[in-house]
Parts: sequence; structure tokens; C-alpha cells
Amino acid sequence: MALRYCVGIDLGTTNSVVAYAPLADDGKKVEPELKLLPIPQLIAPGQIESREALPSFLYLPRDREIESLKTAWADNPARGVAGYYARLQSAENPQRVVVAAKSWLCHGNVGRTEAVLPWQSPPEVQKVSAFDCTQRFLAHLVSAWNTAHPESRLQDQHVVLTVPASFDPAARELTRQAAIEAGLPDHFVLLEEPQAAVYHWLAANAEQWRAELTAGDVMLVIDVGGGTTDLTLVTVEESGGELQLQRLAVGNHLLLGGDNMDLALAHHVSMRMQEQGHDLDPWQSVSLWHACRDAKEKLLSPDGPDQHTISVLGRGSSLIGGTISTTLSADETRRLIVDGFFPQCNADARPQRQAASGFQDIGLPYEADPAITKQVAAFLADQTETIRQAVSESQSDRSTGPTHLLFNGGAFRSDALRNRMRDVVNGWCDSAPTVLGERKDLDAAVALGAAYYAWSKQTGGIRIRGGTARSYYIGIETAGLAIPGAPRPLRALCVAAQGMEEGTEAEVPGKEIGLVVGAPARFRFFASSNRSDDAVGTQLDRWTPDELVESEPMELTLTRDSAGDEHAEPFVPVRFVSRVTELGMFELWCHSTRSDEEWKMEFSVRENQS
Repeated sequence: MALRYCVGIDLGTTNSVVAYAPLADDGKKVEPELKLLPIPQLIAPGQIESREALPSFLYLPRDREIESLKTAWADNPARGVAGYYARLQSAENPQRVVVAAKSWLCHGNVGRTEAVLPWQSPPEVQKVSAFDCTQRFLAHLVSAWNTAHPESRLQDQHVVLTVPASFDPAARELTRQAAIEAGLPDHFVLLEEPQAAVYHWLAANAEQWRAELTAGDVMLVIDVGGGTTDLTLVTVEESGGELQLQRLAVGNHLLLGGDNMDLALAHHVSMRMQEQGHDLDPWQSVSLWHACRDAKEKLLSPDGPDQHTISVLGRGSSLIGGTISTTLSADETRRLIVDGFFPQCNADARPQRQAASGFQDIGLPYEADPAITKQVAAFLADQTETIRQAVSESQSDRSTGPTHLLFNGGAFRSDALRNRMRDVVNGWCDSAPTVLGERKDLDAAVALGAAYYAWSKQTGGIRIRGGTARSYYIGIETAGLAIPGAPRPLRALCVAAQGMEEGTEAEVPGKEIGLVVGAPARFRFFASSNRSDDAVGTQLDRWTPDELVESEPMELTLTRDSAGDEHAEPFVPVRFVSRVTELGMFELWCHSTRSDEEWKMEFSVRENQS
């Protein structure tokens, strides 16, 4: 089938959106007409409606409900019903609804591929994994597209799927696998969400952006979504008389976003209910969390009400059929969220590291300090030297703070949150950064930007350069005498430098390294977002936890052609070649120096894969 569309998919923590741009039939380069795909979904038993977003919720119904929920969009409800109806059930049946699957996908300890969700649900609930949920959400979106465009199926189009900039390689690989299983083309591209937000701004300012930005400018993208906060720096460079955009750095993975705000409101409301004599059980608390999500979105919207009633189903013989209710005002909601998550702070403020408290039984490792402004301050401080090096010599006397701000994510639909974040950053800079973009379209900005990026790849439009956001390292156990109770010293070898471009590879210089084959082994990987000067082949004997962050180790058994040889050495001398694919995925190839054997190390946590 002919390539007719460029498609962008935002697989969000709270909502998923699909945008697209038709390609010109005559091949002419004209600015694209970006559109949103209406997504049919179950609204109530037997009722289907189309919405511009698919809520990223999965409802696992009881056996007696399955027949009534069967539709063309949920032909096997026993495997879960995605979308609007699932979100409605999150307050009434929280033990049967999977939420924040995207956050679980990047949670290395549990939940990526294990069927443990909904977390801590009763034994009678048939559980699923974060990978399963991701695949089902994407399958729903693929079906919606193919129904609307039967002559141009999605597998034949140019598709870009977005992920958080802070997603680790394992989460990216699992997302890629889930997408292909769901029906995306195997050549689809992954794009970081903050970059997609920048592309959305470029699409809206196709003719004016070069007048808005000049060489040496630095754009800070603050993306506060439902489950994560993503921070990215983009600079403007001049080459051959043309302005270009370069991605400088991305922040660490922060499980901090709208979910945390909902939990904060739930904690506040639960204390009020307790004062009224109502002690909520664990599932009432989860139900309250979901109810507070709806309240927050209504109360913080520009035309929202002054107050909202929050109700939780009663439990116990005296409350059968009843509810527990209280009222939350817009003013107290703004105060709790603005001051709690966007407090005023100085540029030298840092997040506190003490253990978190509150609603921790849902299992995700949320940030201990919810102050997003402090997280931004720490990120900018870590990147001071990177910014200084990026600023052109003609502007070397300029401060090293950002010159422009771009907000993304549903949190910034609220003027109160946008204004507070802007004011705090202004206080750190000699001159106030210019705020780019508007509040409108924030719900769809990432999908629209991804579609515009796909169109740019096809037509030669503006591209943000940058390559890998981090440098990658492998952990090598050093030789030496064994000491009881003490692990052998570890050194880190840089196998991919920060900024390595898509579609390139690099040979790793240095001595041969022994690769364990034919027996179970544990392979350790590290990444760094602030050691930008490390080249491929750089070796580190020591480092701080802030310099290198360890990814989840892989435990697997590598096989070899001579596996049947009883005298085969347990170690194979190898040299490394690192590669970044066109999909933006990182691969490490281990080439034997004694034979033609080779092994590809993939950052996957799925069983039986290497």
C-alpha cells in the first residue's frame, strides 16, 4: 500500500491521543494539515462514542459483566476494556482497574512483564502486566485507525510513537515490542515527548519561529504529565546561515506528576473525612484517589467551578448503598497543589532525599520530594557547564540560564501552575525567559508534534538534532584475589557517548574483555546524563551515584556455536561495537576476537531474550 499519512501517537499515562498529517499527492513540500483521530470506545454497556483521547485505563470485568460489555471495540472484554468506561470504573471498582501502566513499565523492580496489576487487587481479579496494558491500549488505537482508514492501514504508514525522555532502554524496548505486537509497522520511530512538544510549537509557528529564536538561545522544556516530569534543554545553533535546533540534555526519570497531585488531594480529603468519623479502608482510599483526579481536573480548569463534591462508596452494614461525601474548593485545591508541588525556591534549592510518606501502598517509587520547582533547579544547576559550552562566543557574556520556556503536560492547563513555574524560573535568571506557546492543545500537543516530526522526516523539514540523551556504560568486574564477603571491584566502560546519532555505530577501543557464555551471568549497565565529555572507550574506576545511574541488570545465559564442546572456555574474548538504530534504540554487539561469533545485548527484561 502507498504511504499516505504521517501518524503521531502519544501513549500517555492518563490519556492516549493519535494525530496525523496527510502527505501531498504530488510530493510538494507544503505545511501539513494536522488532525486528531476520533477514537471510538465504550462509554457504557452497549454504548460506543468517539472521543479525541483514549483514557489509559484498563477495566477487568467480573464474569457476569462480560457478555454485556462485548462490542466491536471490546470483542473479548475478559482481557480488559480500555478507555472512558474503564476510567469511570476506577472510582467505583478501583480493585479492577489498571492505572498508570506507563509508570509501571519503567519500574524496574516489578510489574513490567509480571502479571501483578491492578497492584494488590484481590485474588479473584485476573491480573495483567504493564506490558499487556501497553499492548492493549495500542491495539485499540490501531483498530481505531484501521477502521477510519481501511484503504491506508497503519502498518503501511509512517508512524512515530512518543516515550518520556527519561525512559530507560528496557522500557523503550518493551514499548517497541508491545507496539509491534499491537500492529504498528516494525519500522516505526520512537520520539521523546519533550521533543514532540517542541515540534508542536514549531508546527504552530512554521513561518515565525526563526524570528522568535536566535543563535545561542536555550529553551527549557518542562513537561509535567500524569505520571512523570520530563526536563529537556534545546539550544539554537547557526550553521551555514541557517538556524538549527540541538537537544542538549534531558533530566533523570522522575515519577512525579498529576498522579502525585491526585494523591496529595486524596490525603487531604481523607484527613477531613477522618475528622468526620469516617476511617477509609485501603480500597476506599484508592477510590478516593481516582475521585480526586476528576475533582482536580474540573477545579483547576480555566472555567472550572468554585467547588466540587467528592464521594466514596460506603462500606459496612450501616453504609450499604450509601456514600461518604465532602466538598473540595477550587481555592484550597490551588493552594495544595501550587504550594505543594511548585513552591517558591532559590536557584540553589535541591530536592530533599528523606523517605516518602503517605499513600505508598500502590507500589510505584514516587519521588520523595514532590517539589517540581526544586527538581528543575537541580537539573539546571547540573547542566550549567553544558549550557555555557553551547552558548555562542558572541553571547558569552550572557547568563547561563534558559532564554525561553516551553510548558507541556496537562498540569499546565492551569494558569496558576504555569504562572508559578514561570515566576520561579524568572527569579533565577538575570532576564526573564520568554514563554513559548499557549495553553490550548496541551492535551494533544505531544501527538500533534509527533505527527509533525514524522512529516518533517518525510519532507526534509526542521529536525532537532541530539542523538542519545545519555552516555551508556557497561560494568566490568576486575580480576583479583577473592575476599570473603566483598564483591570484586567494578569499573565502568563507556560504550556509547552522549549525542550518538540515530543510524550510527562506533567501535569501542581498548583491551579485549571476557564475555561469559554457556552459564548464567549477570550483566550490569549504567547511564549518565551529566558526563557529556566521556568518549567511547573512557574507563571509570570510581564514580558517584549522581554521575552514573545503574539500569536494571540482565540475568541470562548466552549460547555459542561450540556449546557442545566440553572443553570450551567459559570466557570468550570480545570487542564491542555500539549501535543506535533508526528507531532510536541502543544495541551493544559483542564480537569474538577468536571466531565469527557475535552476540547482541539488548536492554530487554523479557524472559528468554538476549
